[in-house]
Amino acid sequence: MIRHIGILLYPDFQILDATGPIAAFEIAGRMADRAYVLTILSRDGGLVRSSSGVALETTAARQAAPLDTLIVAGGDGSRHAMRCPELRAFLQAQATRARRVCSVCSGAFLLAAAGLLEGRRATTHWERAEELARLFPTIRVDPDAIHIQDGSVWTSAGISAGIDLVLALIAGDLGEAVARRVAQQMVVFYRRPGGQSQFSALLDMSDGEGRIAEILGWIRSHLAERLTVEALAEQASMSPRNFSRAFRLSVGMSPARAVERLRLEAARERVEHSMTPIEMVAVATGFRDPERMRRAFLRVFGLPPQAMRRNAARS
Repeated sequence: MIRHIGILLYPDFQILDATGPIAAFEIAGRMADRAYVLTILSRDGGLVRSSSGVALETTAARQAAPLDTLIVAGGDGSRHAMRCPELRAFLQAQATRARRVCSVCSGAFLLAAAGLLEGRRATTHWERAEELARLFPTIRVDPDAIHIQDGSVWTSAGISAGIDLVLALIAGDLGEAVARRVAQQMVVFYRRPGGQSQFSALLDMSDGEGRIAEILGWIRSHLAERLTVEALAEQASMSPRNFSRAFRLSVGMSPARAVERLRLEAARERVEHSMTPIEMVAVATGFRDPERMRRAFLRVFGLPPQAMRRNAARS
């Protein structure tokens, strides 16, 4: 069975958002006797310039063959592209015809502008999740998921997460053995579970060794304690000022923010996958006060702990 895959581009798209999924589908197609046919689409066709300056040749969207799956790339140009009536109309039409409509990174903004994410769970790059939730308040934005499937609509986090999403699509189409072989061929992690944390991925990309890496592990096992900058610096045998500077350089955020995100990650896991009372989860993960934990959940996940537990029970 041949599946027709469309990759939708627009000026100033992020090139890896397109070429990562293209490569994954191409390799899977070679392994499974041309399982996929790929078409790169844009509003008008022709060369479309990415934000890097590299351009890709495209087919006009109106000339697209019937698609099994449509993937919308992200990129800086998404802010302008989401306001294009022709692209919105194309996406709305594909939502009724294609088996799956997907986005990578800020491509979610085009799906949202076309009304395809209304009332759905969705994700995007963690830096743009707050903006997506503000512009489209009916979307249940999860800023921490690698990718999310809600019905026939799939959304994914930033850039390389598009490869994770496509590996999940390939696994559903051709089986996990093929998807795993594609990941091995691409020399990427095979991370099919969409619930994996963007934040954990960010920490995994930190220096990986030395005192900061050790402190990250120590924090995870001491979440219930009072984790001030001074306490963490003492644990690392550094001055608070040097520790804060080294931590931000390695992790990309302040120690206080990282501690809160680690607490949120641990609390979410317990809320969604156990029946531990919310009050006890708050104490065990260092929030102490359930109301403080509730406010943090609302700010980061857009839902209180009780609602997230109910949603997890239904899924």
